[in-house]
Amino acid sequence: MRLADLAGIESDSEVTGFAIDHRKVAPGTVFGAFPGTRFNGEDFIARAVRHGAVAVVARPEAQVEGAVHLADPEPRRLFARLAARFFAPYPEVVVAVTGTNGKTSTVEMTRQLWRMAGHRSASVGTLGVTTADDQVKTGLTTPDIVTFLSNLAGLERMGIGHVAYEASSHGLDQYRSEGLPVNAAAFTNFSRDHLDYHPDMTAYFEAKMRLFDEVVQDGGTAVIWTDDPKSKEVIERARRRGLQLLTVGGSGETIRLKSQVPSPLGQVLIVEHDGKEHKLSLPLIGAYQAANVLVAAGLVLATGGEWGQTFAGMGRLAPVRGRLERAVITSAGAPVYVDYAHTADALEAAIAALRPHVEGKLIAVFGAGGDRDEGKRPEMGRVAAAASDVVIVTDDNPRGEDPAAIRRAVLAGAPGAREIGGRREAIAAAIALAGKGDIILLAGKGHETGQIIGDQVLPFDDVLVARECAA
Repeated sequence: MRLADLAGIESDSEVTGFAIDHRKVAPGTVFGAFPGTRFNGEDFIARAVRHGAVAVVARPEAQVEGAVHLADPEPRRLFARLAARFFAPYPEVVVAVTGTNGKTSTVEMTRQLWRMAGHRSASVGTLGVTTADDQVKTGLTTPDIVTFLSNLAGLERMGIGHVAYEASSHGLDQYRSEGLPVNAAAFTNFSRDHLDYHPDMTAYFEAKMRLFDEVVQDGGTAVIWTDDPKSKEVIERARRRGLQLLTVGGSGETIRLKSQVPSPLGQVLIVEHDGKEHKLSLPLIGAYQAANVLVAAGLVLATGGEWGQTFAGMGRLAPVRGRLERAVITSAGAPVYVDYAHTADALEAAIAALRPHVEGKLIAVFGAGGDRDEGKRPEMGRVAAAASDVVIVTDDNPRGEDPAAIRRAVLAGAPGAREIGGRREAIAAAIALAGKGDIILLAGKGHETGQIIGDQVLPFDDVLVARECAA
């Protein structure tokens, strides 16, 4: 593709690719040079040009010699729009989900519902790129813009027509999921998280609202869970933008959740759609799973799905990896569940989801991540101590911090909790303690297969470790 056609400027250069890492620049590349939290991409412009960059997208004040300077006060946004044109076409139907918790489950459930309706579909997010045939890990909830767009273009070439992706606050703030047509956007919930990145809760919320204010296409649809304190504000934003509105939840107008009763292997929901009540046997444990399912159903309806087929599919949904996933039942008869909950709200929801199934003790094993929002640590401890019968505080991903200091911060909110630093030892201790009628929750790492200690990623999978300890 000619740079002239791509950027609307006079140039004879041919564009061969896009890169935000100067080491990936080849002749014909458009290089994105952005100031970041750790590095300033503008420092590598000269190297990128030497490697063959034909254009550099950067701030107006950046120094660019030997290549076309595509200047913009918000260079990430311009880079995303140009890259989107280069990598097109994309799958015909694309939807995005934002919220503090539930994004991964919602996009994966949306993919499953589409598949059961006969569509070749994919989900993109924390679990990687998932299709009916494969799963490829990307390592981030929202990968960089070049990876994101090339992945979606690759899915289109594979014949995938429907894609649901997670729109994280980091990704939205950094324009990492831009440019392609987004038919519908969904909101799950909002609570404290990522204040190591965002200066405050207002900035965190505004980052998420970019999905509705700017990213979803004109005339698109907003699917909103109504039972969150921020839901009314999100609904108002969607209305101001002129989006079509589908609401789901206890006060939802599209799908109303009228009752919810736990069952031995899941829960029974009574939902109302189009004036008629329907009884749904949902094969998933956890009250919050109903929210994820209904938001996913709303996205399917927003993209042309038929209610009867969608409703039937809801009763056949499979659990999502690391989201209240039952890892093993111990020899004493205690089930062990693994969940990705790593905020106070998510931890509280996971414990509440399991509580109706507990006949004895609920044993919670969790920690907090290093180099992340420190303020949520004692709050996680407080929530666990209030809702669990036994709390074991252990290590999560300490990263560059002192693991003992992280545990102390969590324990400050959970006086009386046990402290066992080694995660394997903590899991083994919980299993040894649990008897028949008890339930163990291993929270924080979910689907992850590694533990980040310092600059190393050591193999660690809560599900596998729980099975090994139980054996």
